[in-house]
Amino acid sequence: MLQDIPTPTTLREARACVLETERLTLRKPTLADVKAIARLANDRRIAENTRRLPHPYSQDDAIDFVRALAGGPETVFLIENNHTPIGMVGIDWRDGLTPELGYWLGVDHWGQGFGTEAARAVIDYFFEEFDLDHLISGARVVNPSSRNILEKCGFQWSGVELHRFEALGSSSPVDCFRLSRSVWASLKNWNNSTRRHG
Repeated sequence: MLQDIPTPTTLREARACVLETERLTLRKPTLADVKAIARLANDRRIAENTRRLPHPYSQDDAIDFVRALAGGPETVFLIENNHTPIGMVGIDWRDGLTPELGYWLGVDHWGQGFGTEAARAVIDYFFEEFDLDHLISGARVVNPSSRNILEKCGFQWSGVELHRFEALGSSSPVDCFRLSRSVWASLKNWNNSTRRHG
């Protein structure tokens, strides 16, 4: 059954969901994951392409992040490959009318298709669970790998905007993308992700 724009209750339920793809498990991050999250995220190459990640990124930052998820407006999944955390993916609901897909992977896991696989699982989840017609995302114009992920997922370019990046301490041009429900529906046979609640 499709849900309307999520309330805090439905967001908590969403975070309890586990998504599985051919190679990945996507689950709610917990305080037990903070060391792994901090180790992965503490790389300037990631922070410079992710609007809200500070650099350096400490275990305290990871603790604050995980705790904030308990009542915050995001649906976030830790990405695991062979039970090893490799990054994060999720939907930012802070602007309820324009939910935004975001993701990052640890540098050692770049270039293996994990970003596309994780993004597709969350996109499927979004359109199957919520009665909304589109999802937005963005990539720094100097980040062709992220742009490639979005294009593989069916996102269509919608323009360039300036966005502030915490690690840069300034704004940077971002290619903006939009994915409509109709385009997603025509592409949704792209993988065999499954969902279980746990």
